[in-house]
Amino acid sequence: MKYYIIAGEASGDLHGSNLMKALQKRDVNADFRFWGGDLMAAVGGHLVKHYKERSFMGFFEVIKNLRQIFKDFALCKSDIASYQPDVIIFIDNSGFNLRIAKWAKQKGYRTNYYISPQVWASRAKRVHDIKRDIDAMYVILPFEKAFYKTYNYDVTFVGHPLIDAISDRVQVDEFAFRRKHLLNDKPIIALLPGSRKQEITKTLSVMLSIIDKYPDYQFVIAGAPSQDFEFYRPFITHPDVNFVNNKTYDLLSISYAAIVTSGTATLETALFKVPQVVCYKGSNISYQIAKRIITLKYISLVNLIMDKKVVTELIQNDFNSRELKKELDIILDADERKKLFLHYYELEQKLGGRGASEKTADLIFNSIQSIA
Repeated sequence: MKYYIIAGEASGDLHGSNLMKALQKRDVNADFRFWGGDLMAAVGGHLVKHYKERSFMGFFEVIKNLRQIFKDFALCKSDIASYQPDVIIFIDNSGFNLRIAKWAKQKGYRTNYYISPQVWASRAKRVHDIKRDIDAMYVILPFEKAFYKTYNYDVTFVGHPLIDAISDRVQVDEFAFRRKHLLNDKPIIALLPGSRKQEITKTLSVMLSIIDKYPDYQFVIAGAPSQDFEFYRPFITHPDVNFVNNKTYDLLSISYAAIVTSGTATLETALFKVPQVVCYKGSNISYQIAKRIITLKYISLVNLIMDKKVVTELIQNDFNSRELKKELDIILDADERKKLFLHYYELEQKLGGRGASEKTADLIFNSIQSIA
């Protein structure tokens, strides 16, 4: 079968690569053509465009790059038409994917969506477009099935693929890891400032502002695969700051605490059972716009899934040195850490266990076979 897959960032690349591996087990002659990244490319097939080339965050970034975005839409449509896939698989990346899905459905292509757009967070009316344009939706968050049910749209909860990604990783040798990355013996506070230049610049300076308050710890920046080391170099000026590139899971596995920019990383940090403070800071105009269209009580996946405050969220003006130190002190306290660990274990149970990629691959492959 011919599979056309569209993913738009590092997490989509990860989940897309695992889905491709699962599909290969069922379809040994699977042919892949995709928009993604290095992990998907390593599985095989043809990479049409890397997500690094189209990573635009924030309203102004999108407006500034509209010409390139429209070129990407045209390229994607023409490439699909030339390839004639048996199924198109969309992975998150709603701004791009929902527009392609509308066109694809009109052209008669089979459309599957793995990892739902966050329509439950804002602009819920998009569900009507999804019902019209997507043949099958596979969701990874437990509350999403109930959300879609309110719109009379039946979706399948497959569990969260991060469970597999984290469980299947090779265990890190802590001593060797510290030695390789020039880390000392102090407990590690991991800094996860995000993957895009704009969010890294906004958050990392605040994260680093409290270093002198914690002489008994070392702070380690988790470099994103989408950014080169040279971008981070200006931030690494303190002797107690180190940098580890593209090894976030290894870093989290040996970390004592973490400061994390809101996104998938908050859930990853929780699954590694690392106490965390969640932060977010954007441009003031982008934040004011987002505040008016996002209808959620929380921004972190941890709190959203648990439907209560488990981790502290410092958003926009609340994300400052004083508040960050106060909240970091709390998660370094032994009694508070025990409470947090119990919440984390409950969270993991809610996510549905292992096998998300395998379940999704089964459903996609069987659906194609049924109409072949």
